[in-house]
Parts: sequence; structure tokens; C-alpha cells
Amino acid sequence: MPINPIISIAAEFNPQELLRNALQWVESLGYVGGIAFIGIYIIATVAFLPGSILTLGAGVVFGVVFGSIYVFVGATIGAIAAFLVGRYLARDWISQKIAGNQKFNAIDKAVAHEGFKIVLLTRLSPIFPFNLLNYAFGVTGVALKDYTLASIGMFPGTVMYVYIGSLAGDIARIGSENQPTNPTIQWSIRIIGLIATVAVTIYVTRIARKALEEKVTE
Repeated sequence: MPINPIISIAAEFNPQELLRNALQWVESLGYVGGIAFIGIYIIATVAFLPGSILTLGAGVVFGVVFGSIYVFVGATIGAIAAFLVGRYLARDWISQKIAGNQKFNAIDKAVAHEGFKIVLLTRLSPIFPFNLLNYAFGVTGVALKDYTLASIGMFPGTVMYVYIGSLAGDIARIGSENQPTNPTIQWSIRIIGLIATVAVTIYVTRIARKALEEKVTE
């Protein structure tokens, strides 16, 4: 196939519109829609598609309670899938690239030792890109168990965003300028995110410095 048509197709690709269409399809499925939604969320997470549209849309399609549950399950399973891809398909290659880098090795060990706390804090902070972070943690020494359990950090933000999405009342308004918002909820998300961001930055810096000092004294 010539290059120009490929570029044209890529330029016309609109992931947000694709996910809105997927939400409309899920809405038409009735009782099995929840299972389909979880499957779509898993695929979107692994494929780096914007999960915010799905999270907001879940509030419209399923309501706050079930929407939050479906998003959390889909996001958690998707995050684990991406983590495993990063660990078993990319870890060896990356390990070869950073072999001999004492700073990275020390930080890697620190993350492995305090993995649950670090993952938990990054899940609470919206500043860390969710999809990218899933793969990034896969190439660190954090245990799968700690990584999975720390997914609970996603739940507060999930509920808040699903609630905001439920205010739209219509899938077509999701992610648009006409989407209703709740200033109180939005500020709550920002404050929680700011606290988590500062906490994880200080915490990672401290344990990384400690790990480096231990490495030097060995």
C-alpha cells in the first residue's frame, strides 16, 4: 500500500470518536453491556487509548455505582496486562540498555522494596500518565502482587470522574465543551492529586537517595 493513504488513515483516526461509538454499542447491549465495557477498557488500556472517555461514559451508561465498578475492574485488569507486557516483552531489552547504570539499579531496587506505596501514590496522582505508567512499572522490580493491590489507589478518582460523566446524561456530550461539570468534585480531584504528587516525589527521592548511599558503601 502506498505511504500517502496510510498517512491519511492515521490522520483521520479519532480515538475519542471511536470510544464514543463503542459506548453507544455497549449501551445497546443491555445486561451484557458491563462485560463488553470491561473488555473494551482492557483493550484501550493496553493500546494507549484515552481511558477518560470510557470512564466518563460509564457514568452515562451505567450510573455512578455500577459505572465505577466496571471502570475499576477494566482499568485494573488492563493495567495488569500492560504491566506483564512491559515485564516479559520489554524488560530484558531495557535491562541490557541500562546494564552497569548504578543509579538506575539502585532506584529499581528501591521501587522493588517500597513498590506498593509508590504505585499507590502514583495512582492517586493524575499527573502520572496511567497507560504509560503501567508499562513503566513492568520494567522495575515492583512485585506483581504489590502492583495489583495498589490499584485501589485508582478508586477515588474513578468514582469522581464517573460521577462527573453521569452529569452529561448523553454520550455525545462526553469530553465536549458542553459537558456539565461539578466544580467541587474537580477541585477535590486536583487537591488529592497535588498531595499525592508531592508525596510520591518526596518519597521516591528519599528512598532512591538511601538506596544509592547503600550502594556506595557496599
